[in-house]
Amino acid sequence: MAQPLGYWVLVLHTHIPYVLSHGRSPHGTDWLVESASECYLPLWEITHRLQQEGIAARYTISFTPVLLEQLAHPAFATELKGYLAQKRAFAEQDARAFLQQGERWMAGLAYYWQRFYAHQEAVFESLGSDITGGFRTLQEAEQIEVITSAATHGYLPLIAHDECVQAQVLLGVQTYQRHFGRAPDGFWLPECAYRPGYRWEPPLLKSLIPPRERAGVEAFLSNADVHYFFVDTHMLRGGAPLGTYLERFPALAQLYKQFAQHYRGEQAERSPYRAYRVPAPETLAVFARDPATTVQVWSGEHGYPGDARYLEFHKQHYPGRLRYWRVSENKADLASKQPYVPYHAYEAIQSHAEHFVNLIKGVLGDYYRQTGTPGALVSMYDTELFGHWWHEGPEWLYAVIRRIANDPEIEMLTASAYLKRYPPKETLFLPEGSWGEGGYHAIWLNEQTAWVWERLYRAEVQFLTLVRQHGKEPALQPYLQQLARELLLLQSSDWTFLITTQSARDYAEARVHDHWRRFEGIATLIEQLAGNRTPDPELVALYEESRERDALFEELPLDLWA
Repeated sequence: MAQPLGYWVLVLHTHIPYVLSHGRSPHGTDWLVESASECYLPLWEITHRLQQEGIAARYTISFTPVLLEQLAHPAFATELKGYLAQKRAFAEQDARAFLQQGERWMAGLAYYWQRFYAHQEAVFESLGSDITGGFRTLQEAEQIEVITSAATHGYLPLIAHDECVQAQVLLGVQTYQRHFGRAPDGFWLPECAYRPGYRWEPPLLKSLIPPRERAGVEAFLSNADVHYFFVDTHMLRGGAPLGTYLERFPALAQLYKQFAQHYRGEQAERSPYRAYRVPAPETLAVFARDPATTVQVWSGEHGYPGDARYLEFHKQHYPGRLRYWRVSENKADLASKQPYVPYHAYEAIQSHAEHFVNLIKGVLGDYYRQTGTPGALVSMYDTELFGHWWHEGPEWLYAVIRRIANDPEIEMLTASAYLKRYPPKETLFLPEGSWGEGGYHAIWLNEQTAWVWERLYRAEVQFLTLVRQHGKEPALQPYLQQLARELLLLQSSDWTFLITTQSARDYAEARVHDHWRRFEGIATLIEQLAGNRTPDPELVALYEESRERDALFEELPLDLWA
């Protein structure tokens, strides 16, 4: 094969916070089973279908450790099978009601949903109720590459203690090894959030946590033998588009100001179409997200998912919450939505796949003409976009990958495969930032979430103190491990994100309060036991409740926080 114009590196980030033990609710276990049935199973199937056609999908996909633990839990298979059966029953009920009302087209759509959920049941059964095992088999057959992430999706730049950053990274690597039987090459930084090394002081609770020299995130990745990670495009430009958040929240402004004092100079703008090295003890590469393909797929307003022919996400038919309408020309008015026409949506998939491939070729062609070197266009998306938010997304991916496989001008590669062909030579010094609005930390740290970080920082200090004092005492190990689980779950970036975006604020605040309550109770119980005092029966009951509800990371060595 002749050298192509360039390479497409598709990166999917797969994450659901820990919800399995919190019952069936719109913001509880349903998040997990919806994503499994609408995203993970269809994605596995289109990848397997491509494999049968002799085409390796060659995408790079992360699974967060907290998601892997849920997918592997025996309760998950039971929950998913029950959910799929319930959805089929609702579809059958809707079909009967639509026929009685003389709405034959709507009844046909209800039959479409019956077939859809029955098919997902069959796919899940074919995998032995083991979604992780399905993707592990694809990786072992060199069809895809699977990478890891931080243990509970902690927002690493704002975590106050290096020991806690280290634990998030090392536990992420260890959990991946347990589920995939090999070491990961790549690492997805939660929220693409990065912090270099410099003298850091916390934006809150300065009297509790003194300023100190902090290691950069790359040091923890290198120590964990990770070989590459990803950042957002603006991180290549030596600064971040900070917007108005600094004026609104003084603690955030101070955090950025003291970082900027330690950032040495401005970088020249660099291309997102090749990989770079970052200063680290071992070889560590970084990729940046391509801006051209981001909006085209992410945006519901300007991207493909906003096409009038695709399934409308927001309008649902109760009680089954099935969707029977298309986006339609009047996007704003849910009442004006027109019935979904699957054939028209399929036509849209084909045209949008063709457009996307031409977009990739155009960008890579321009880069090749400018540099004489094939570039790597890195498209990064949340896996849950494909199938959940955008119902037709998995089939669109299938159509795109098939076209690229048959196009001699471009080639699809996993991130590791690209690095083997083109090892990075230029060293890049990255600034601090994320892929959140404004390019910095404001989505996760602001006036609405400061109280969460205050609790997190207090919990870090208390946990590390107890581990140093009692970590070698065998009788206290189980209690300290459960305390660690509550701290890890408290550190999830999901809670502050959901609070700021108002998408599930009450639920997120309740989860923070819940994990904090159990953390405080278990910490007090440990102090009682360490002091040979009679343990409070209520605290013992709280500890047992925590073990039952938050039962993840069965192997949890305390030396992760060394």
